Amino acid sequence: MLWFICFFNYADRVAINSLLPELQKLYGFTKAQQGLISSAFTWLYAVSSPIAGHVGDRRSRKWVIIGGMYIWSMVTGFTAACTRLWQFVAVRGAEGIGEAFYMPASMALISDYHGPKTRSRAIGIHQTSIYAGTVFGSTVAAYLAKKYSWQVPFLFFAIAGCALGLLLSLFIRDRKRPQDEQGTEATPHLPVRQFLAEFAKTPTAVRLVAAYFFANIVQFIFLTWMPTFMKEKFGVSLVLAGFAGTFFIQIFSMVGAAVGGVLADHHANKRKAGRIQFQMVAALAGAPFIFLCGYTTLPVLLVLAMSMYGFFKGIYDASLTASFYDVIAAPRRATSTGLMNFIGWIGAGLGAWMVGVAADHRISMSISISSAAVLYAMCAVFLAAAARTAAKDMLPA
Repeated sequence: MLWFICFFNYADRVAINSLLPELQKLYGFTKAQQGLISSAFTWLYAVSSPIAGHVGDRRSRKWVIIGGMYIWSMVTGFTAACTRLWQFVAVRGAEGIGEAFYMPASMALISDYHGPKTRSRAIGIHQTSIYAGTVFGSTVAAYLAKKYSWQVPFLFFAIAGCALGLLLSLFIRDRKRPQDEQGTEATPHLPVRQFLAEFAKTPTAVRLVAAYFFANIVQFIFLTWMPTFMKEKFGVSLVLAGFAGTFFIQIFSMVGAAVGGVLADHHANKRKAGRIQFQMVAALAGAPFIFLCGYTTLPVLLVLAMSMYGFFKGIYDASLTASFYDVIAAPRRATSTGLMNFIGWIGAGLGAWMVGVAADHRISMSISISSAAVLYAMCAVFLAAAARTAAKDMLPA
């Protein structure tokens, strides 16, 4: 059930990216303004995430998830009424607020049902909904815009999301959380200042968040600009750009997440830092393919590069939250995920906006995308640092 909610969570957020060339044609938006529309979502998502995480630890996770879905679905529908830059920015920002409540609560809810032995697999399976939703949202938005008008996709996703929320509200169940994984009484909720002080004393968690900051910059550059990049560099249609700009990365991310989840659980059961080390290798292996995505002029090499980046990204993603939760106590998980999202999605917004600014200053997207390989290498550096302190910070199994 969470898989389908997350599917629409991502379909809604990426739908506008494949329509940026259409909005440029209709309303004359510059690349920097297009980047700002995309980044408005990420920055409001980021700012709202710590609050959303705090709520997810203190209230029914089921109703935090369902309530957030109603909000973001309705706001998605309002996008169809926008005609000015400030309206697009405002609506996208409001959608980010609604969507911020999903991930902390859902990751914590999954961890309520899955302990350390199966957590990467469970989260990896859930993660496949992100990839499927991204392809669906980008492709369907482009198709409906071409066949009808650019407003139709947003109305479609709004109605579908609200209908799904009504249906699944009947079946999703919270799990009682009287104890953490060690069988002891759950730690009482901490004031925010005390939580931050406690978090800062867990160097592995801090380094994992830093790694996520760099990984998320790269991810959102691809999510925001790859359809436009393919349309402009290779001259493909709006629909094909919306599809191809997401499909190869996301479908291979799905494979990587499924494989990576199983293997990461296996390595984690053998050594304490196994999950993080697995992520580090994936980030290092993916960086050269990011460079190739921007550098190549051959469509077949671009497809290969996107596919391999997606595969290694999926391996990294499968253990993203599981590695984090290995060093975060159960009652703090939604709050900690909110903090991680805050930092990671600030970076995502900066990445999307700066590529647009660079394009307006005649720095090609090819250069910007290739340069993102350095950021992915930085992700690997912080993962290596996190692996060194993992044994000390790891919670008892």
